[in-house]
Amino acid sequence: MRVKFLYALGISLDITIRFLYNIDTYKYVNMKETLKIFKALCDETRLKIVESLLKGERCVCKIVSSTKRTQPTVSIQLAKLENLGIVEPRRKGKSVYYKLTNPKVKKILKIIKDD
Repeated sequence: MRVKFLYALGISLDITIRFLYNIDTYKYVNMKETLKIFKALCDETRLKIVESLLKGERCVCKIVSSTKRTQPTVSIQLAKLENLGIVEPRRKGKSVYYKLTNPKVKKILKIIKDD
């Protein structure tokens, strides 16, 4: 239906196909990013970590105490969050600080907490 509509407007078939491909590619990329975010938030420990990082950048030792998980567990989950592009580390001496890098995660959690 979209092809007929665009073609009826006098847009060539080649341009129509490229236009539709770009729309579908854009939707696919957005879907992958959305799935990545929900995959990150579906684990209780990762969710607690992300919630603690909503307050700003935090040291791993503070994340451990706020999540009430062991340090190795927190480190494993932080690595997963980093691989998913949700958090970013910063090393200062022997300490490692993490912060949220994906603004969509903040929006999602804000919507959930408002209910």
